[in-house]
Amino acid sequence: MYQNQILLAIDWILFTEKLVLIIVVVMVSLFVAMYSTYAERKVAAFMQDRVGPNRAGPFGILQPMADGMKLFFKEEIVPNFSSKFLFILGPILAMLTAIMVSAVIPWGDKLFIFGREVTLQIADINIGILYIFGVVSLGVYGIMIGGWASNNKFSLLGAMRAASQIISYELALGITLIALLMITGTLSLNEMVAQQKDNLWNIFLQPLGFLIFLICAFAETNRTPFDLPEAENELMGGYHAEYSSMKLGFYLFAEYVNMFLSGAVMTTLYFGGYDIPFVNDANLVHTIGQNWVTIIEGAVFFIKICLFIFFFMWVRWTVPRFRYDQLMNLGWKILLPLALFNMLVTGAIILLRQNHWHF
Repeated sequence: MYQNQILLAIDWILFTEKLVLIIVVVMVSLFVAMYSTYAERKVAAFMQDRVGPNRAGPFGILQPMADGMKLFFKEEIVPNFSSKFLFILGPILAMLTAIMVSAVIPWGDKLFIFGREVTLQIADINIGILYIFGVVSLGVYGIMIGGWASNNKFSLLGAMRAASQIISYELALGITLIALLMITGTLSLNEMVAQQKDNLWNIFLQPLGFLIFLICAFAETNRTPFDLPEAENELMGGYHAEYSSMKLGFYLFAEYVNMFLSGAVMTTLYFGGYDIPFVNDANLVHTIGQNWVTIIEGAVFFIKICLFIFFFMWVRWTVPRFRYDQLMNLGWKILLPLALFNMLVTGAIILLRQNHWHF
């Protein structure tokens, strides 16, 4: 009887909406991650005056599918002296935490379907930034567990590098976001986007904060020049050296999903999210309708993310890898003081504005 009452109390239409949105967001994230591997190889070829993948399908567009099939059918190898449960848990945790970030990102404004308002955000929670920080912090466990469970010294060194790197750069990242929260006065990503639609984008209010956030995003996603955890010439591939088949595929996919979602977070925080630049969205709604505006906003948001993905790839094939001491010096001696300076200056300017620019 009690269970029936619970089932009747559930809004099944809302449940279906969110389930469909979750499936769409996860599938799009995986599709973008899959074709980011193709884009990376094409960008690398362009940078180095080569051709890149051009055999599997026209212009090589089926290459990611060929790579996926190769990984899927490769032999599953688990080292004899590894911790088997943790060895399997590592890549699952890395992939899961990468996908979970997408839950609080507003992918667009509202749609009206059969007279019902549908919001393009899986969970509009008022502590969206804290949720992202919590999930991203868990991501290091997937790398650390995988490196330790492999029972390989090179993998363990890569995992330790990843842990120390993420801890070092999350401090500067967190302090940078404090300055942003002082300006916006909210932890909700949806409210941040709404504020930027009506005013200046946050990149113009926090240029130094964005620069620090961008550098820390490279470190969080283990992208060059911060790819020391998987430096092939030093660690034979780093924390995933012992992995094969789809376990390795999960780690590789997690990196590209993280890159896609890092671009989404930076776009949301600093570049207006799904806001269409140089266009008054409210006037456009009266002209072509809410649904068409939402579709255009989603496309604009996706284009902004793709520009960030291209920038990630551009840097990878342009900038050499740091030495480990340079990595730590940048995090602790440069970015952390800069983040503190940015926070103090932001607080001082806010106080001056409240006092009408009088001390």
